[in-house]
Amino acid sequence: MKIVLQRSQQASVSVDGEIVGQIERGLVALIGIGHDDTEATASALADKTAGLRIFSDESGKMNRNVLDAGGDVLAISQFTLLADCRKGRRPAFTDAAPPGQAKALYEHYVQELRKTGMSVPCGIFAADMAVSLTNDGPVTIILEL
Repeated sequence: MKIVLQRSQQASVSVDGEIVGQIERGLVALIGIGHDDTEATASALADKTAGLRIFSDESGKMNRNVLDAGGDVLAISQFTLLADCRKGRRPAFTDAAPPGQAKALYEHYVQELRKTGMSVPCGIFAADMAVSLTNDGPVTIILEL
């Protein structure tokens, strides 16, 4: 599983011009799921997402997690994170999990985040989406297990 986290001041995801998920302050999580990923992987990365201290405290140091900062997580599936570009000029997506497995693990990740009590709006799995965000910092972190 590979997740790109972007700390944001605001973010939204749209499908066919209609906003299907949005947050104010928080994290945008772009989530790619591979063949070998499991519910344990998704749970561990949800825990890491919720607990990662990448928000500033009163001293300006990154000591707060998204919950401490009063933020939410906008979760968006993105199989292209598993692209293999080592050969040729066309990415191969053979490392990406099949849609059924990927959707189940994506939903598990979202449910684990929601157990913390924060809001976790989502994109639509496998849809062609437009993502808009104001990256705060900019802070972008890549999580992998």
